[in-house]
Amino acid sequence: MQELNLPFADIKILRDDIAEVIIHEGIELDLEMVNQYHETLLKHLAAPFSLLINKIHPYTYTFEAQKIIATLPEINAMAVIVYSDISKVSTHSLASFPRDTQWNIQIFQDRDAAMSWLELQQKNISV
Repeated sequence: MQELNLPFADIKILRDDIAEVIIHEGIELDLEMVNQYHETLLKHLAAPFSLLINKIHPYTYTFEAQKIIATLPEINAMAVIVYSDISKVSTHSLASFPRDTQWNIQIFQDRDAAMSWLELQQKNISV
């Protein structure tokens, strides 16, 4: 398993088409960080790919980052693992943010369930 370390996040390549993302504690993701994150995903994953967002740590987004995060057309699905009600509410809020790209997203409290859902999403891609 390859692990990529960005200044603000760790990305574990679980399969050629699935990565786990852990944003560092206390980070405020801005536009530049989101662009670097997107570039890293495109460089290291086979499209279409899915993401396991593991919200172990609390973090926030600037308004500009909220508008463009996860808007890559290459993203098939996102499973978000949450550990608190606050994290769950903030994820629902971010997912409902108006953007051009509609997200295929599910929220989980169990990593295995999240991974199983992502694997099914990847299997069901119509090529």
